[in-house]
This record gives sequence, C-alpha cells and structure tokens, in this order.
Amino acid sequence: MTAIGVAHFPPHEGAPSLELLGFCKRFGSLMALDDVSVKVKAGAFHALLGENGAGKSTLVKCAMGYYAADQGQILLNGREVEIHRPRQAHELGLGMVYQHFTLVPNMTVLENFVLSRDQLPAVIDWSAERRALKTFFETTPFTVPLDTPVADLAAGQKQKGEILRQLYLKRNLLILDEPTSVLTPDEADEVLSTLKELTDAKQITIITITHKFREVNAFCDTVTVLRRGKLIDTKPTAELDNDMMAEMMVGRRENRTVVERNVREPGKPVLQVEGLCVADNVGQRAVEQLTLDVRAGEIVGIAGVSGNGQRELVETLAGQRHAESGRVLVHGELYRATRPEMIRHKIACLPEEPLRNACVAEMSVAENMALRSFDQPPASPDGIRLRRSPMRAAARKLIDAYRVKTPGPDAPIKGLSGGNVQRAVLARELSSEGDLLIVANPCFGLDFAAVAEIRGRIVQARNRGAAVLLVSEDLDEILQLSDRIVVMFDGKLAFEAMAAQAEIGAIGRAMAGH
Repeated sequence: MTAIGVAHFPPHEGAPSLELLGFCKRFGSLMALDDVSVKVKAGAFHALLGENGAGKSTLVKCAMGYYAADQGQILLNGREVEIHRPRQAHELGLGMVYQHFTLVPNMTVLENFVLSRDQLPAVIDWSAERRALKTFFETTPFTVPLDTPVADLAAGQKQKGEILRQLYLKRNLLILDEPTSVLTPDEADEVLSTLKELTDAKQITIITITHKFREVNAFCDTVTVLRRGKLIDTKPTAELDNDMMAEMMVGRRENRTVVERNVREPGKPVLQVEGLCVADNVGQRAVEQLTLDVRAGEIVGIAGVSGNGQRELVETLAGQRHAESGRVLVHGELYRATRPEMIRHKIACLPEEPLRNACVAEMSVAENMALRSFDQPPASPDGIRLRRSPMRAAARKLIDAYRVKTPGPDAPIKGLSGGNVQRAVLARELSSEGDLLIVANPCFGLDFAAVAEIRGRIVQARNRGAAVLLVSEDLDEILQLSDRIVVMFDGKLAFEAMAAQAEIGAIGRAMAGH
C-alpha cells in the first residue's frame, strides 16, 4: 500500500475512521510501544486506558506527528497517510486537546482562535474575523465569550474553548488527553455529553485518554487498554465492567516482588496531616480535606493517577507551596516546612523533577549535595564562612556510595543525566539518616539496576526506623515497597489498606474514581 501525502488526500466531511497499525517506539532502552494496533471507527467515542507509562500518550503523539514512530502505519478512512509533523495531522483533520490548557491566557478568545490558524493574511481584518466566529458559534453546541481574556474564563469555559478551537480549525478527529482533569463533575458531564452528541451524529470521531471509569461507562462506546507499551485488548464498553477494566489496566499481579524488610511494628506517628487543603497553580482546589499519618518504621504509599493532588501535597510538605487550611504536625509539633524545622526534625525530601525542584542547575554536584548542610560544620565552622574542601570531600563519598556518574564533584549538575541527578539528590537526602523521608516518583526514568538500588535504600531507611511517605505513579513500586497503601483521587483519599491485604482490583477502581 502506497502512502499518500496531505496535499493529495481528499478533504473529508464528517467523522473519519482511524487505524494505527503495528506501532513501535523506543526511547533508549525503554520500549514505549511494542507492536500496538488500534482501530477507531468513524463516529466512535473511543477510550484509551492504561496506567501512567502504559504508552497512551506516546501512541497518540506518534499519530499526531510529535514523535516519529520506529514502525507503524496510519490509515485514515482506509487509506494510508504519512504524518511526520503536527501540521500534517492538522491538515488531515486531526486535532488534540491537552490535559493542561494551551490557550494563551493574556489573549482574548477571538485572538487565540484566529492566530491558531496555519494560514494567516498579512493584515488581519478583526471585524470580519469576529463576524465569522459569531456565525461559527451559531452552529456549535456551546460558546465562549469572544472578547474576554482567557485568563478571566472559568475552567469549564477554558476547556470548552480548547474544544471549540479544534472544531473551528476544521478538526474532525479529536484526541482528548485527560480532558476533564480540571473540571468539576458537572462541567465534565456537560462537555462530554455535548461531544457524545457530535459523535452520535457522525460529525466527529473522538479518542479520549482517561482514567475515570464513570466517564468511560457514560460516554464511550469502545475501550482500548494498553499496559507497559503493549496492547491488551479492544472491546465494546458494553462487554466490560469496572473490575474487568481495572484488571486489564493493572494486571492480576498475584506474585508481588517484595524488597527485603525487617519485621517490625510501626512506632509513633512522625508525620500527621490534618484536614489539609491546597490550591494548584490556577487556584483550583488540588488537595481537599486530606488527613493522613505516617508512623516511624513504615512506608505509606500514595497511589493514583497524576494530577490528583499528589504533586501539590508533596510541594506543601517540602515548603514549596502554602496550604489554604488544615495543619501538618511532625513529631507532634506544628510544621510549616521551614528550613530550620526540616533540620530539627530530620526531614529529607525527593520531589518530582529533582533538577527543577531540588537542585540549582548552574551549581556543581558538590554544591548541590551540600544544600542541606552548607551552613553547618565542617562545610561552615561558624555558619558564615564557607569551606569548599569539606564539601568536595563529602560529595566524593556520596558519589562513590551512590554510584553517581559525573566527571567530578565540580561538574555542573545540569550536565548529568536524569537518572544521575536523581541519584545525587537521593544521596544528599538519605545521607542525613532522617526521621521522615518524603519521596515522589523516586525511580522515574531509571534503568532496572538503579531502580533496584534506590528502592533498596528506601526500604533501608524504613528498616532503621524512618517514616517514609512514598508518592508514586508506578503501581508496582507502591505494591513492592509499601506497608500501607492509600489512593488519592480528585485531591482526596479514596482508598486505604494494609499492603499485604490490598486487593489490586479495589486499588484500580479507586484510582479511576469508582
């Protein structure tokens, strides 16, 4: 079959069909997609399910031309097409609505829509454009105010704007990436029910990446499940229940690999979170009345799909974000996440994206490793003067102990690979042998040997009596390391159980909000 280019592909009115055949994509040693094939019928509302890292986003980004697949064919309305760049996908009628808003906040809706077009005149007639958009809105199921800056729109209006922009740009196959993650349930239902009407009328075809079973059951007619880069199955939604979808997503996993740990009873609570409420970057409530404790000598694992408040919780505990209400206690004392408190209570923290959140990129490996102790002996005998030779000596020991691959302690930390930045920060945080360890996705992007080593060190911290709060999107990691498992969904705790008794289906359902 000969692929045809965009210029020769006839324009198609109405909902197209899409087939992705034999897609493979490798990132280094990671096989992100392994011979994945998906068929989406014309006018379908097709759900793409899977855990974080299952390959969902990689697959649709290959289809949209953001990634170059190592192997695979794309059939649009039964004819093979080649898509190497997003612009080609757009010309073929494919559009993508992302989890996070892409409209420019300081521009009006009108300006965002018009300036999104691939072809623009040298001089824009804004009066004519406004009239054309008003006429277009007369044909759409909902509207947004044209002359309002996007920053002033409510979250539901912004998401409607994202979808309307794709329709305005004549995209008749929409890929939605977690489209309701920032919406209230009522807003989500309004948006999805309207899109469902368009698919039922065969005006558009939709592929939605979601983790919410309620929305799958209510709006989707077909479900495809990926797991660890492989296709598990595609079935009509009517043939599946929530237990079946959860099992397809996460597997049975009766045989759980357990890192060697000391048998011990947990001690007194080290960390106590009481009624915590935290807002995200756009003022939406990300953590809602969260109450949780972590005791000495136990690992409490927080599972959940990204975007359910985990990041905001960790940032609050790390002192990078202020809580709206509630309180945090450490060792029974009120904790406001100041540096003196972290030193006094012996708190260590590995946040997400450590190069951005736990390092100073321009500083050396040694300087970054000393961020916890630069104003204490031996690096500083009096808290004022700074001695670099003890810093370098301490860094060399940590580099050797944690096998950080670096040209030396004076190399800028930004020059290290992501895995070695992770090792360097973990070396700094664990070397203090603290009483409380807070870690978020500690093994993201690491190879198998590094994963085993870092997980072992986390368990060692627990074995010596530290309280460990582990936040991870890797369910295997949660199951392997935790003494107690909780699930965060929509900023709240949706599930809690001792790890030994935790039922995988129940965890999967809680992660999907069921």
